[in-house]
Amino acid sequence: AGGPALVVVIVIDGLPQEQVLKYRDVYGPGGFKRLLEDGAWFGNAHHGHAVTLTGPGHASVLTGTYPYRHGIIANEWTDRNSLAQVYCTGDTAHTYIGHETKKLDGTSPANLRVTTVGDELRYSNNGQSKVIAVSGKDRGAILLAGKRGAAYMYMNGSGRFASSTFYMKDHPEWHTRFYSGKPQDKWLGQTWALLLPEAAYARSMVEGQPWQRAFVGGSRTFPFVLPKGEQPGEYYTQLIHTPFGDEATLEFARAAVEGENLGRNPAGVADVLALSLSTHDYVNHGFGPESRVSQDHLLRVDRLLAGFFDYLDKQIGLDKVLIALTADHGFMNAPEYSAGLGLGGARLNAAKLMTDLNETLAARFAVKNLALRFSYPTIILDQAAIAKNSLDRAEVEAVAQRTLLSFPGVAGAYTRTQLESGTLPELPLSTLVLRAWNRELSGDLYVVQNPFTLFGGNVVTHGSPYTYDTHVPLMIYGKTWIKPGRYPGAAAVADLAPTLSYLLEIRPPAASEGRVLE
Repeated sequence: AGGPALVVVIVIDGLPQEQVLKYRDVYGPGGFKRLLEDGAWFGNAHHGHAVTLTGPGHASVLTGTYPYRHGIIANEWTDRNSLAQVYCTGDTAHTYIGHETKKLDGTSPANLRVTTVGDELRYSNNGQSKVIAVSGKDRGAILLAGKRGAAYMYMNGSGRFASSTFYMKDHPEWHTRFYSGKPQDKWLGQTWALLLPEAAYARSMVEGQPWQRAFVGGSRTFPFVLPKGEQPGEYYTQLIHTPFGDEATLEFARAAVEGENLGRNPAGVADVLALSLSTHDYVNHGFGPESRVSQDHLLRVDRLLAGFFDYLDKQIGLDKVLIALTADHGFMNAPEYSAGLGLGGARLNAAKLMTDLNETLAARFAVKNLALRFSYPTIILDQAAIAKNSLDRAEVEAVAQRTLLSFPGVAGAYTRTQLESGTLPELPLSTLVLRAWNRELSGDLYVVQNPFTLFGGNVVTHGSPYTYDTHVPLMIYGKTWIKPGRYPGAAAVADLAPTLSYLLEIRPPAASEGRVLE
């Protein structure tokens, strides 16, 4: 039958696997149901690293490896030497095309240290394949596009998807044509209300909980109304926080399919379209995956996917298309919600943690501020001060480790000495931490919080090594190549890259360490 003409990789930002199955009975036809009934899906698929954040997760999808190798250790981090902030896809050598580029905006994959499936595909046929990535977030597009694709990311200032000078000098003609009619304005003043009757949401928590914040249109409850456009910037910023933002992403993807003639190459030359739908992450941060808002958003994503799959069938033929769907990370429940269920649930104050740590270190070593920065999930120690005061680095780390372990809400702490030498306890958690920690880039102490506990000021977040953050969907659909079914064996998101490489008959990405899923 030959290989696929088009590989479509869909990453839904912040989607736990449990949500995919929880709402099965209220999906429409042709979206998630098509993948669950006619595709192969792995019900026990996880991210295999401890730092379950957007940047690391997206980087793992098409490289087949983890932060210790691909170099994307967080969304942003503190440089150990200069103490400057580093953004995972930041690169001051490049700018957005036709848009203002702010400091730390994502413009290139310079920090990605390895190749992606798309890079290897283009290498295999001397650049005949096209690799296009589209996302509401710069990191969502760039880390899927790799070094040799083209990334388009959503611009809050204009509501357009734009690329950067790393990929091209100017946008192609189809891009100009697509935006000539201002399609991004069609949702001005639109209302997002519940899609189904109230009874369909009985398993989800009603919005307006005290820990939740105002969302689109300044509301904390349905309906959410987008601005009418008196301040266009406000409308464009809020658009991507609604299902209409995902709709805009998929409409731009359609324009890219037609503009780039994706899936219409000579026989044996495949293209890749990678899409990262960002809105679910924003919704879960604001309301939690237990909420009606999150459920309703996923039901709308389901309908949007059905429409997009039907479009691909008409445009290219689904017998020529391979579709893979996963997520960059899962999501914890709101700590207050977990506490209400008797599961613990707490918020950790990183500033207090650092103050306590520095007080203990100063009392023991007579040097102030030995702990310089909390760069989640690590702490950077002042190596210059340790050397200048002739302190034993391992001893400083050990005292810091004991202090951290005594802090309420901290479950684990690992030192640079342990991580560099691999002398960690034999635990699955140790493996996740080792894969998340990069010797050159990461801090000197790796901190793990208790289950149902979060660092930071978000209503709800992710980033831990626990299953609610690691357990994500992994689905592959392709009538011609994939045997449908529910597969119970353990699988990793890092397995997707070698599996796609196998089906495309190309070499796997340079640092890929996943396995081919059977």
